[in-house]
Amino acid sequence: MSSSDIFIGETIGTAVLILLGGGVCAAVTLKRSKALNAGWLAITFGWGFAVLTAAYIANPSGAHLNPAVTLGLAIDGATEWSDVPLYLGSQMLGAMIGATLVWVTYYGQFRAHMTDPEIVAATTGHEGIVDKSAAPAAGPVLGIFSTGPEVRNVVQNLATEIIATTVLVLAILTQGLTKGLAVSGTGVLMTALVVVGIGLSLGGPTGYAINPARDLGPRIVHALLPLPNKGGSDWGYAWIPVVGPLIGAALAAGIHKLAY
Repeated sequence: MSSSDIFIGETIGTAVLILLGGGVCAAVTLKRSKALNAGWLAITFGWGFAVLTAAYIANPSGAHLNPAVTLGLAIDGATEWSDVPLYLGSQMLGAMIGATLVWVTYYGQFRAHMTDPEIVAATTGHEGIVDKSAAPAAGPVLGIFSTGPEVRNVVQNLATEIIATTVLVLAILTQGLTKGLAVSGTGVLMTALVVVGIGLSLGGPTGYAINPARDLGPRIVHALLPLPNKGGSDWGYAWIPVVGPLIGAALAAGIHKLAY
């Protein structure tokens, strides 16, 4: 597998993953969206279909789309360690491109949502006057870009991301995809269904990042985009959806080596 295959596949594939995954979050969240308040089922299936679509598109690179998956495969011996930096860099770039495309796609809805008097009042503390000292750790549309906990407990939040990512990476490692991630129709479909299952069963506490690039790249975009009244990017929490999935991936690879 060439460096160009990795770069093109992972960049485009991860961009599509975030465009469709972040897109369903935007559709459910933003005012003036036809899917407003469609709920958690829409989000979990939307992310599952996002994985399915992106993995087929990223076939030339092996469709990692996730630094945790890349780490798990490298530890397991299926991916060369020398290729890991290129995978990670391409995934981060793709995630940021995808998040930006979500903003472009829903530009009108973002404007309508972020200038709504109710949102302005909730974000600023008093309508029209920005009180930076009272700015929330997580802004009103941050959930479109990245994840956050329903209950802030560092140990629980970290454990949730570790457990969920262990399930994901172990499922991939035991599918016969580990020989350079030779993507088959069945394997890709199974991975997408695993992501749906994780979302339904384990996604409630933290929003199931299970992918450092999926969370960090869009969080950076949220911080940079010119969104009015956007609030904070919650950087105090940002390390958990990065560190947790990486630990989970290492655990999955260790379990795979020991048990299989």
